Amino acid sequence: MRRILWFRRDLRTTDNPLLSLEGEVLPIFIFDTNILGRLSKDDRRVSYIFHHVMALKSALQQLGLDLNIFYGDPVEIFNHLENIGFDEVAASGDYDSYAKERDTKVSMILPFNYLHDTYIFTPEEIHKDDGTPYLVFTPYYNKAKAIFASKHLHTYHLAKQTLLNASYEDLTVIEGETARVLPLTLESLGFETNMPAIPTCEEKLHALENKLADYAQDRDYPAIDATSDLSLEVRFGVLGIRELLRFLVDQKKRGIDTEPFFRQLVFRDFYASVLYHFPTLAWENYKYPFNGIPDEKKFEAFCTGQIGVPIVDAGIRELLQTGQMHNRVRMICASFLTKDLLLPWQWGESFFAKHLLDYDAASNILSWQWSAGTGIDPQPYFRIFNPWLQSKKFDRDAIYIKKWVPELINLPPKQIHDETFMLSYQIENYPRPMVVHKEAANKALAYFKHKLSRGANHA
Repeated sequence: MRRILWFRRDLRTTDNPLLSLEGEVLPIFIFDTNILGRLSKDDRRVSYIFHHVMALKSALQQLGLDLNIFYGDPVEIFNHLENIGFDEVAASGDYDSYAKERDTKVSMILPFNYLHDTYIFTPEEIHKDDGTPYLVFTPYYNKAKAIFASKHLHTYHLAKQTLLNASYEDLTVIEGETARVLPLTLESLGFETNMPAIPTCEEKLHALENKLADYAQDRDYPAIDATSDLSLEVRFGVLGIRELLRFLVDQKKRGIDTEPFFRQLVFRDFYASVLYHFPTLAWENYKYPFNGIPDEKKFEAFCTGQIGVPIVDAGIRELLQTGQMHNRVRMICASFLTKDLLLPWQWGESFFAKHLLDYDAASNILSWQWSAGTGIDPQPYFRIFNPWLQSKKFDRDAIYIKKWVPELINLPPKQIHDETFMLSYQIENYPRPMVVHKEAANKALAYFKHKLSRGANHA
């Protein structure tokens, strides 16, 4: 059989189902212009992906294969490849709305062999007894634990594959029916090199061995290096989800409590499943007619880390400078934007999508809806984080805050966490808080109640 192996969110040769398929193969990667066209030219993710695509190419060459790299619209590229003559295209499932629409169009050109790789479970694997998808995490998690089995740890081994005779040296650009080649460089894609300094997967896994024992109690504290820091590698499949699960099994055999970390991996699956079954959640509220009150001035202050609330500004500045943000701080920032500032959650989601290195549509969208109180979470809309209490609890010594907001370096933590002090004291080059939290929270509650009195809009 002659098949195209389409690498996407699986940039590795180890334990990759694509490489378990026998026959004559054309391995490809597509730099999708529909996605790249929306990004800034210094987007860190493009540098990261290009780096790992080139590493994948090198790894494939060591196996006697190679990687044909394309630039263009995937549908146009597959129209071009169809003329060569293939029996099928094989690729691992990708479940956001754009990916599903794209793959449907490609499947009309060539038979599409969907492989499961990106998540622990398939979107159809965990359902209620009546066959409908779960909308609450706890029962989903309980079912996940009940059905989790050795098949979810399966290792894919290399099959006998013959490389299709083709040119693999250049970047192939497809525009309509026209094909041309460019040097295989990041500059040919129109992007600047902006590769973040990131430890290898092996280094991160080794570090995780020492973090797991205290993961449950330390993971919420941004000044402590307690999280796995593997979301980026898992997002792009540089580290396979099954390899990570097997790592956890090995740690469990050593007596380490891996349940808290496994729970977070299942949460990732849960959100992917929800978005798969309810794709309109990418832009629509599931419940409660909360659309926010647009205010460009407030949004600009939020997006530049100049809102005057230290823990929020610290998180935004970390994001802008590194492309990363601690998960607890993500929740604090999202609550502040949607509740204290009453801005549309879609604005915040788009901002995170623009800057997060590990951006995952399902996790980001559903997390923002959770913070806004408009999503699937059964907790009513009145969940509002107090950013001052959150910072006092999770960054007591203001170590994280001072790292990203150096204007506060000489202030004692007690004052940094004191809203009354921050409202009354003028700090050089740092603004006073834009809102008073209690007043803003009451305004948000009144806004919700007013909207609800006019009838909720259930999706």
